[in-house]
Amino acid sequence: HVVFATKYRRPSITDAIQERLYEYIGGTIRAKKGHLIEIGGMPDHVHILAGLSPALAVTDIVRDIKANSSKWMNEQPETTQTFEWQKG
Repeated sequence: HVVFATKYRRPSITDAIQERLYEYIGGTIRAKKGHLIEIGGMPDHVHILAGLSPALAVTDIVRDIKANSSKWMNEQPETTQTFEWQKG
């Protein structure tokens, strides 16, 4: 179970993009040889329950999820201000 928040806990995950963001995060987990069990959250944070590959460090997978999904979010027309996850 992993939880991380948007930078400054800004409510940046709107209803208009939430489902697509969760699908994107699931795809990132699958690309890292993991499987998404459940994902959910609020406008300012996300909860991820996943089975992850024992060959990869959790910190590396979370780093990749955050980096890739930030880039993806900033490419979406629904995103009106720069999207960032909290550090750490």
